[in-house]
Amino acid sequence: MNEGEYLALTGASLNGAEMIACGLATHYSLNEKINTIEDRLANLMTDDPSIIETQLNQYGTLVYPEKKSVVFRIEEIDKCFGHDTVEEIIDVLFAGNLLDQEQEVAETNNDWCTSALRKLKEASPLSLKVSLRSVREGRYQSLDQCLIREYRMSLHGISKRVSDDFCEGVRARLVDKDYAPKWDPPSLEHVSTDMVDFYFSPLGEVEPELELPTGQREAF
Repeated sequence: MNEGEYLALTGASLNGAEMIACGLATHYSLNEKINTIEDRLANLMTDDPSIIETQLNQYGTLVYPEKKSVVFRIEEIDKCFGHDTVEEIIDVLFAGNLLDQEQEVAETNNDWCTSALRKLKEASPLSLKVSLRSVREGRYQSLDQCLIREYRMSLHGISKRVSDDFCEGVRARLVDKDYAPKWDPPSLEHVSTDMVDFYFSPLGEVEPELELPTGQREAF
């Protein structure tokens, strides 16, 4: 399953129904029920997960993704985004048709591939490679390890020691709004392994590592 790679590289997002379908959320509730849910949970005198689950189930709403939702493109996503490198992913997207299907469906797949490819072409080449590695490392890490890794990536990203792409992206999209960022490195072939490795390296003496209050957590 390579939905994580797809979301990370394209910047696509999931709505509530899609989060439920992908197993990333457990309950979906309408806005008008939120205050009631908060009050009921706040008044519970227990941290028993089964009791909390029972309370949430009373206010949950059944929802289903729309037919055009990305959750129905799992096969295409796996075929495109399951490859080892960003370059290979782009090559498969560029190839267009993924399956021998009816013409109408094939054209829909072409549109989806074109849209995904455009988003990858617009993104920072360095960030694409960093993001792909991050998703794949995170798949085998604990929550604490993921938070520490992402904290390192964030601080390294704004340090400008390897690239100024974060600031350049902000400039192009939010400041000047010319939507024409000048990425450095300018292409995937210029992104070295050392550049990517830097984003996952310890922070060093200048900035302390993220310290999580793991020992203070109360077990259920």
